[in-house]
Amino acid sequence: MNIQKGICTILLCGAALGLMSVKYFNTNDPVYYSISDLRNLYGSGNPALWPAALIDSNVVNFQDIGPLQEPIFPADNPYSEAKRNLGKNLFFDPRLSNSKQIACASCHDPALAWGDAKPVSHGEDRQTGIRNSKSLLNVAYASPLFWDGRALTLEDQARFPIVDPKEMANHVDVAVKTIKKIKGYKPLFKEAFGDDKVTEDRIFKAIATFERTLVSRKSRFDKFVEGDPKQLTDQEIEGLHLFRTKARCISCHNSHYFSDNQFHNVGLTYYKRKYEDLGLYTQTDAVQDIGKFRTPSLRDVAHTAPYMHNGLFPNLTGVLNMYNAGMPNRIPPKGAENDPNYPKNSELLHVLKLDKEELKALEAFLGAISSPVYRESEPEQLPQ
Repeated sequence: MNIQKGICTILLCGAALGLMSVKYFNTNDPVYYSISDLRNLYGSGNPALWPAALIDSNVVNFQDIGPLQEPIFPADNPYSEAKRNLGKNLFFDPRLSNSKQIACASCHDPALAWGDAKPVSHGEDRQTGIRNSKSLLNVAYASPLFWDGRALTLEDQARFPIVDPKEMANHVDVAVKTIKKIKGYKPLFKEAFGDDKVTEDRIFKAIATFERTLVSRKSRFDKFVEGDPKQLTDQEIEGLHLFRTKARCISCHNSHYFSDNQFHNVGLTYYKRKYEDLGLYTQTDAVQDIGKFRTPSLRDVAHTAPYMHNGLFPNLTGVLNMYNAGMPNRIPPKGAENDPNYPKNSELLHVLKLDKEELKALEAFLGAISSPVYRESEPEQLPQ
């Protein structure tokens, strides 16, 4: 009887220790960690102490995750409060559009985490686009811009929505003339640029300056890795370790921005089917770019549903389940099996074999890198 009790005690203790231990296969780091170990390592304030990340050999320009850094303003468009104020007014001004009803803020609403919470956006005459409006939070760290990388800078990016027939459906020259006619803008341009001349270049520089200031508030993850080990729960810490190891998220969602700013095909191209979108290929005409889209940042991701370039997933649970399955390709349409241009999924995708508790921990961590959303009050009245 005593022997049986002793055996049961050993088994129970062993089970308890197993629950406290976290180990995900990583050839660079064959160590078993307890949650307490991980709390002390990740929460030490010293990234040199972190367990080794599991990174595929073909990952380029890898930078580990960490606290968000200050945005950098370009030398040819330095920051000023006056320029930001001008840009804010232009950002919220629907008079830049053909119908005078659609502003930048129509698809990038501060009340909706600087997105629009729709799978794809509506523009001129309620036309629908084909892509999801990304949140503008932390857009200062993105380069190139758009899902397909068509703009290299925010100054370049600001032009595209104005001229897109499904968005603001205007001509840049017409938009500039409209702003020129508004007397209330003249003192704002003078304060921002030294004189009241209204030009295309100044409009885009002002809008870009405003957008570069849309930065996430500090998240609990940021505070945790800066040396406050009490900021994250045990589940969130497990999710952090999964993110950097077994779940392999860090291969694409790395750096303080939680994006590699690279392009990858995750199998949502709909090649030669309804809703086809060839992504980066539309800009490069390179066959290897068919179906590739820019990696979105995961900062504040808990607030920016729906997800993916086409808004396919309404929640993070669905996204994680698909990545866990390796983002399996759909059956090619008839004839496509011999098509040399049929897009191939990224080699960075793997069947992950995460169990339910691991998926919950990973989703909990994504919540920990989502801070209270930075909001901006709309101008009380636009220039008249």
